[in-house]
Amino acid sequence: RQRWGIESFFAKLKQWRRIATRYDKLAANFLGFIKLASIMLWIK
Repeated sequence: RQRWGIESFFAKLKQWRRIATRYDKLAANFLGFIKLASIMLWIK
């Protein structure tokens, strides 16, 4: 059951085009946007 929750979270996260295609070249910028998108999904 926990695995399904994690997999569905990553599926929702990959709907963000910027994350799926990894536009950001720097790891810090990429991680920052992942955190921002995660917070927005959590708030929804």
